Amino acid sequence: MPAPSTRDLIVKEADVLFYQSGFEATSFADIAAAVGISRGNFYHHFKTKDDILDAVIAHRMERTRAMLDRWQTENEGPRERILSFIHMLIANRSQIMNFGCPVGTLCSELAKLDHAAQVHATGIFGLFRDWLAVQIRALGAVDRAEVLALHLLAWSQGVAVLATAFKDEAFICNEVAGIEHWLESLPEGPRNSSN
Repeated sequence: MPAPSTRDLIVKEADVLFYQSGFEATSFADIAAAVGISRGNFYHHFKTKDDILDAVIAHRMERTRAMLDRWQTENEGPRERILSFIHMLIANRSQIMNFGCPVGTLCSELAKLDHAAQVHATGIFGLFRDWLAVQIRALGAVDRAEVLALHLLAWSQGVAVLATAFKDEAFICNEVAGIEHWLESLPEGPRNSSN
């Protein structure tokens, strides 16, 4: 595997800094220092902070698609696939308690800034929504798939926000158990692993 390019390193470090410190609070100097390059070298790759933001959002979209594809192939049925989504809250609980959801915090910050990239960032939520709707349809809730997918996405975002506010790991675990119980209550239609 080839070593990442300087551009790739800039995007990776900017992604972390935008998540942990926020887009607005992160400077060119912060990113250049994290990568270990001069500001002059930095400007060779990105002219503006908005250029970096676009690259970070594209990077997150790519990672999200890869994760959804992995869940699709690794799990036998739609219920197990949805559980992979739900269990992200447990797997990432330390980061969520410290910094929130990476997608939710970025979308919220960009909305407050009335930033043009907010629509693009919201596309990551769209990937989750559409993927969850496919899984819920496969469970048999065809007429309500989109509504239930948004409900589940909203529930997970609410958990992330309150986990950040209260720093309460038990709360996350209890809510995940509640979501699992809700998922069990959904009817399951015929299994089709290609969905």
